[in-house]
Amino acid sequence: MSKILVIDDEAILRDATAEALRRAGHAVEAFEAGRPALDAFGQGGADLILSDLKMPGMDGVEVLEEAKRIAPDVPVIIVTAHGTVETAVGAMKKGAYDFIIKPFKLDELEALVERALDHPVPAEAAVWSAATRDVYQILERAAQSDATVLISGESGTGKEVAARTLHGLSKRRAAPFLCVNCAALSAGLLESELFGHERGAFTGADRMRKGRFELADGGTLLLDEVSEIDPALQAKLLRVLQERAFERVGSSETKRVDVRVIATTNRDLPAEVEKGRFRQDLYYRLNVLPVRLKPLRDRRDEIPLLAEHFLKKHGRKLSKGAMARLCGYDWPGNVRELANVIERASVLAPGEEITGETIAPWLEGSARPPEATVGVALEDMERRVIEDNLKANGGNRERTARVLGITSRTLRDKLKRWGVA
Repeated sequence: MSKILVIDDEAILRDATAEALRRAGHAVEAFEAGRPALDAFGQGGADLILSDLKMPGMDGVEVLEEAKRIAPDVPVIIVTAHGTVETAVGAMKKGAYDFIIKPFKLDELEALVERALDHPVPAEAAVWSAATRDVYQILERAAQSDATVLISGESGTGKEVAARTLHGLSKRRAAPFLCVNCAALSAGLLESELFGHERGAFTGADRMRKGRFELADGGTLLLDEVSEIDPALQAKLLRVLQERAFERVGSSETKRVDVRVIATTNRDLPAEVEKGRFRQDLYYRLNVLPVRLKPLRDRRDEIPLLAEHFLKKHGRKLSKGAMARLCGYDWPGNVRELANVIERASVLAPGEEITGETIAPWLEGSARPPEATVGVALEDMERRVIEDNLKANGGNRERTARVLGITSRTLRDKLKRWGVA
């Protein structure tokens, strides 16, 4: 039995929704306002929150933001009217699981609630998903099919986390998730790793061994850095994707499997095809559902959220100056580099708080050069710094004020003076 909080200031809709969810077998608590609901959530938790968007006092977006601070992995569904769909879409970018437009059919609501409860964000990827909401929505849709997915992006952007998230959202989540690093093995070893071999198939094959395709039957197989596969082996991989059939090395017996394939690459595969290093037909077979992960330098607003997540593992805190340095760095190693810097600082930094001076030596390689300030009025420079930090934090004023070391009210007053809404 799942515990659901229903928040709506309209008594008729609130009561009807709560009763329908109770009939569906859930434990439901109904509230007419956001604050008492969040108080109850903070004290007793919940498995899901269903909140109306437009309410007096605290609206649905504010409920969402505070709920995510309390428990980031609990799904929040927003109830909205046709005229506020754009706002609801914005709420999804802030972490809402989904939204439903009223008037809605109760069976539609029940189906959405069941989907949210059955496919929660995997614990290992909760913060990653909150930070990369647009990608998460693509993965949610991809999880509903068995089509092959190609995840591309620079090293360290979280391709394997995305693959594991996709598996966790799919109907295959109770079956195996196996990974093969295609760049780490020679062609001969990789063929045996993927398809298995019979005893005596080659020198050293002293016993029969099942390959990853066979072991992943019913589940998901991740081909990490698929661009590194030898051209001769690419043809065999193509056949498996087309026919779901293969033979172990040294055997003529055909094995058939039901495996969902996810491939990742940090290379430009169309360019590899043009150069003759990657089969075009294999590329098309892999690229059925493409997912592109942007480098961290192109999504700076996620840096504070990710940094705070990594810090929790070590029980440390960042100074405002340190956070500002993190947001101004270009991160050539992406999320992986950020995690490493946080871990290094947590081990080496003296005291409870990690300062900007502590992490500065590790960030000098590709930090953005400072702008010239000679001849610039102090207030103009102040405005430039504030606007740059607002942009880096995705327009989040509370977070920007925290990074700059000023109050939210001070920030609001300065923006108002400059005519910034």
